[in-house]
Amino acid sequence: MSSVRSTGGRASVARGPTWPADPLVAMSQFKQGKDPANVALRRLIRRLAKADIAHAIVGGLAVYVHGYHRFTDDVDVLLTRSGFEEFRNRFVPKNYEPVPGRSRRFIDKQNRVTIDILVTGLHPGLGKPGPISFPDPQAVRQVINNIYYIDLSTLIQLKLAARRYQDFADVVNLISAHNFDESYLQRLHPSLHQDFVECLEEKRREDEYLKRNG
Repeated sequence: MSSVRSTGGRASVARGPTWPADPLVAMSQFKQGKDPANVALRRLIRRLAKADIAHAIVGGLAVYVHGYHRFTDDVDVLLTRSGFEEFRNRFVPKNYEPVPGRSRRFIDKQNRVTIDILVTGLHPGLGKPGPISFPDPQAVRQVINNIYYIDLSTLIQLKLAARRYQDFADVVNLISAHNFDESYLQRLHPSLHQDFVECLEEKRREDEYLKRNG
């Protein structure tokens, strides 16, 4: 992943985080928390904790700790509106470079990892108003490995509400990891029930495929 920044009136592409060329080495680093995203994560949460900014980690890193182990090369964090303002006042541009045209996206200046900020009260996906909005991180977080992550049901709700391919894929894989069925619907907002059922059906189709093909 890369970002664009201005150099003497000329746009240039800033290098993103560097991964090992060998995928097995990259996988090992990720599992050990030594990859660029996890390093940036730990650096970020130390700063947020020191500044007393309430937060919860979301996105791919939250998906990983909740049971579906996939790679990610960025960090998504949920903050309140006041927390976001405090983050910008304290750490931008000292520690994080703003990304032009993306008011809540920043680049870790030490290893070029992208940091995306989700803000309480805004809406997932395209950001259009709807029944699901980003909650206060303190109301939906849990401690896993000494880090505040968003809880599983809220993570699933936000991913369904975002309505993007990768988000639906994550929900399908989280359903598989936890063997969820229709009884899980009671934990979700009614507006998300149909999308969850479709993810559940996709998981069952994959199960049937694997059963037939070994």
